[in-house]
Amino acid sequence: MKKLNVPKKYNNKKLSTFIFDTFPTINKNSWYKALRKKDVRINNVKISSDTTIHSGDEITLYINDSLLLGNDSLNIPIIYEDNNIIVVNKPEELEVTGNSFSLTSILVQKFEKEVYPCHRIDRNTKGLVLFAKNEIALKILLNKFKNKEIEKHYLAKVYGVPKKVHDILEAYLFKDSKKSLVYISDEPKKNYSKIITEYKVLSSDKEANSSILEINLHTGKTHQIRAHLAHIGFPIIGDGKYGINSVNKAFGYKKQYLYSYLIKFNFKTDSSILNYLKGKEISLDISKL
Repeated sequence: MKKLNVPKKYNNKKLSTFIFDTFPTINKNSWYKALRKKDVRINNVKISSDTTIHSGDEITLYINDSLLLGNDSLNIPIIYEDNNIIVVNKPEELEVTGNSFSLTSILVQKFEKEVYPCHRIDRNTKGLVLFAKNEIALKILLNKFKNKEIEKHYLAKVYGVPKKVHDILEAYLFKDSKKSLVYISDEPKKNYSKIITEYKVLSSDKEANSSILEINLHTGKTHQIRAHLAHIGFPIIGDGKYGINSVNKAFGYKKQYLYSYLIKFNFKTDSSILNYLKGKEISLDISKL
């Protein structure tokens, strides 16, 4: 059994829309069968059809986890693991945390104990996410992120060829939570936060008018990479929110080409039980991305 609370953005939406977004790997035939069998309740009332839901409704699902999460849901690739940390390769269409189905909940089920995410990446961004296996490690790692002693590097395929092969961009970002969008300004504005995005051009294809960039985030705001690159005229190919639809179609990309591919532990101060991580780098194989 799982209980879910309906967030504001699903107010007056169909129940199935909420369920398919929350459990992207669910078998749709199994879902509609569960509805017909009245294995679903809204505010403790059994339902048998795809009902309109409202913000704050409590959804109770009497459905087996294997049907909700999919048979392959626990097969999250582990890139590195020791007694204190886990680094996994997150697939797209999956939140790091959430009320129900998330990368964290999958790992908790997989390891049958609590694990703690130390940072987040966007739902549609693929790649490395660092987890602590105990609260001591969590406290240390959160402090290291705060003090910028851990670097997260990304790979992005963008439309266009930057003139500068290396640049550190500064701008200001505003998050509109209602629209699930962010806006970028070159000048400081009220309620805008300063952002810093560094990039290096790894390769370019002038004929296709595209480039592969390595991104180093100096600040970590929602959608920062996607929105900032689009703002300077180099949208990520496949990005349906900040990209260019005609470009995405021309390249045949239905998903954004953005990977969290490298984590560097640049510890400058004592790290207690994690001192052994000083200078360590954990990365994905770029050739396979």
